Amino acid sequence: MIGRETNGVFIISATPFTEDGGIDLASVDRLVEFYIGSGVAGITILGMMGEAPKLSADESRGLARHVLGRVAGRVPVVVGVSGAGLDNIARLTAAVMEAGAAGVMVAPPPGLATEERVLGYYAQLCGRIGAAVPVCYQDYPQATGVHVSADTILRLARELPQVVMLKHEDCPGLAKLSAVRPASPRLSILTGNGGLYLPQELARGADGAMTGFAYPEMLVKVVALHRAGQADAAEDLFDAYLPLVRHEQQPGLGLAIRKEVLRRRGVIASARTRAPGPSLSAADHAELTRLTERLERRLRNMEKGEGNP
Repeated sequence: MIGRETNGVFIISATPFTEDGGIDLASVDRLVEFYIGSGVAGITILGMMGEAPKLSADESRGLARHVLGRVAGRVPVVVGVSGAGLDNIARLTAAVMEAGAAGVMVAPPPGLATEERVLGYYAQLCGRIGAAVPVCYQDYPQATGVHVSADTILRLARELPQVVMLKHEDCPGLAKLSAVRPASPRLSILTGNGGLYLPQELARGADGAMTGFAYPEMLVKVVALHRAGQADAAEDLFDAYLPLVRHEQQPGLGLAIRKEVLRRRGVIASARTRAPGPSLSAADHAELTRLTERLERRLRNMEKGEGNP
């Protein structure tokens, strides 16, 4: 189970589809092995960048069971269960916890106009899913429109002991992270936003990342270097990948870029996203080729001790 001391990289998994739009379970299996082989501390499925809102309830349960069976306890798996209606969330939570999930991630639904309503919603949620289920609070106001203060996050942790983790991706959000980190009670803080601000977030006290990037090994190495006290080396490595991190964070297009890189790396068979979803033009493909070739060249030069190209 996830807890308040959980750390490392929990990769947000993509959901591979076949060209005709079905879930590609063979690619799911390769993706799981790829993530575990990259050294991640955990995997998060059915997140926003996993196209969870485009899956049916049956598909969500089936995919979760398949992933959990493939992982077979090698790393903890957190399942995104955000959605409309507490009954639906409770049913999905029960199914994934029975299948071996380590906890669930829940974002507040749009429309919670006050922080008191956010607190009330999570109190209801925790009562419905059961006190034994660890909860990760996803703080992503850019997508949900729900803004909460550091004080409210700390109240959630104090008043609802099963809220053990914060997925921090408010932006700008470094000041909020600094306010939450030293306070009591402790929360595990894993950061999102595609890793775009990861070195600064780690310096502010984050325990790791819960995000997606087509090169998860970079996220793992950066977090490990920082935890080992090698902050400059961590940032140097991050800087090598930064153009691609930034490129992948384009609103509305980033998921297609991430999936195409995973396809090019031989992990998934198709870069298809479910409609309505983005796809890459010929110019997008050419840009991506140039960026990945520059990254590969830069990494080779770094290995030789030659610095930047």
